[in-house]
Amino acid sequence: MKFMATWSIPQDKWLPVLKKWVSMSPQERTNAGEDVRIVGRWFDIAARTGVGIFESSDLAAVSRYIAQWNSYMEIDLVPVLDEEEVTAVAQQIVADNTA
Repeated sequence: MKFMATWSIPQDKWLPVLKKWVSMSPQERTNAGEDVRIVGRWFDIAARTGVGIFESSDLAAVSRYIAQWNSYMEIDLVPVLDEEEVTAVAQQIVADNTA
């Protein structure tokens, strides 16, 4: 299952989160923990916002990773579908609603 995290960093947390980020090794930045794969992360550094896509069969594992950053930013986490998955769902919706 895939999850999308969107975040917004308040002004007063900006420098502390930057310091934490740059102090991490590349391996630490890409390690989301056991059973969680980081598909990708994108950052709008000017707006202090971003989005990340994670893949895992374990919501608790994703939540543990996200919780590491909660003291620095507001984070929303929601399940999402990729194009192939949403196409299958859309086809089923159409089939269910065809008379």
